[in-house]
Amino acid sequence: MFLKQGLLRQALTLAVLAITVALTGCQTLPPQSAPSSSTRSQTTQPASTPPATTRPTPGEKTASDKAAVDKVPSEKPATDKATAPAYALLKPVAWSVLPLLAQEDWLASWQPWLQSCQALSQKPEWQAVCQAARGVKADDAQAIQAYWQQSFTVYSTQQADGAAQGLITGYYQPVLKGARTQTANATVPLYKAPADLINVNLSALYPELKYKRVRGRLQGQTLVPYLTRAEIEQPSAPLAGNELLWVSDAVEAFFLQVQGSGIIELDSGERVSVGYADQNGHPYQSIGKLLVERGELTASEASMQGIKQWGQQHPSQLRALLDANPSYVFFKLLPPGLSGPLGALGVPLTAARSVAVDPFYIPLGAPVYLATTYPNSNKPLQQLMHAQDTGGAIKGGVRADVYWGEGESAGKLAGAMRQSGQLWVWLPNGFPLPR
Repeated sequence: MFLKQGLLRQALTLAVLAITVALTGCQTLPPQSAPSSSTRSQTTQPASTPPATTRPTPGEKTASDKAAVDKVPSEKPATDKATAPAYALLKPVAWSVLPLLAQEDWLASWQPWLQSCQALSQKPEWQAVCQAARGVKADDAQAIQAYWQQSFTVYSTQQADGAAQGLITGYYQPVLKGARTQTANATVPLYKAPADLINVNLSALYPELKYKRVRGRLQGQTLVPYLTRAEIEQPSAPLAGNELLWVSDAVEAFFLQVQGSGIIELDSGERVSVGYADQNGHPYQSIGKLLVERGELTASEASMQGIKQWGQQHPSQLRALLDANPSYVFFKLLPPGLSGPLGALGVPLTAARSVAVDPFYIPLGAPVYLATTYPNSNKPLQQLMHAQDTGGAIKGGVRADVYWGEGESAGKLAGAMRQSGQLWVWLPNGFPLPR
């Protein structure tokens, strides 16, 4: 009996490995699982490589589209996560290496840290520092600075090839007009996660497939890719009846998926918050990069605003452009009264102080000191941030997506941000890292 069970396990393992090899790269999971309430679109591969007809000219995305909210991620190669230990690129350094630390606004960066501790205090390696934080006066800048420098060690991080610089992008929470039911003005559905979407964490079944996840749906007893964006949005509406809300603009709905969360303003004046629930498993393809490759926009024009303007000028081509990105995000309602959208850490984000990172290289929840510049500017942006979120294309040791807040002004900053920058990670003294 035990022999038969062993042979069966081996056969199942080989079958799953075969599926994995067929993928063009399953999603890599963080070493600690994050809540499903992440604000960002989680880009994963489907259960098998999608048909070539659904894939556009090769493009890339950041947390949610990106070439400036269609931003492209860094071309720096990532460490092989199948073999490398988590946090392998972190190296201890002196506090003195941090640029402009003397100008840090310790009071402004303190409340976001207390938000992080709401989640981190449950983790053994963070319990002591979070408990100590409760005893620090929130209006005492000197006490806050002393807390950090006495309780934390600074670590530099780098790309897999040793480069210290990486791509820094931005995201925000859009505000859309909409309704709870379809109306003459609100004709574009936002869908809930469909019941037939299967989300498989392979590492939970087989440790040898650590950090691997696939999404798909069943046809008989076979797991196949889930519907692409083009299939979901075809006139026959295969997900009809699964609508969460309705909005008035297809392009705005697309970029809401890009951002992963947003606010829907109803005719009554009520504001409803929506957040990321799941994703269809297909890889993200940057429509901004696609327009640049076609020669329809220059790289500097391929911002969120530039793409929207292109859509207004080419309405007959817009549907095909959006469908070139097969990735599709599903939403859920968020609790009312939140101070910001919920990130992957499970706490509300703070404008200009929360960032999305790759949790394989940077522990989710860690304070992160960022050195970059403001969008379209040489003005330094060097301050303490908090790694409270993740993103499907936020990949690599030096990669961050800055949350800029809510509304049009935040969208302009997010849409234009594609800077080079450096990151330093602050971890509690004695934090367990690989040797």
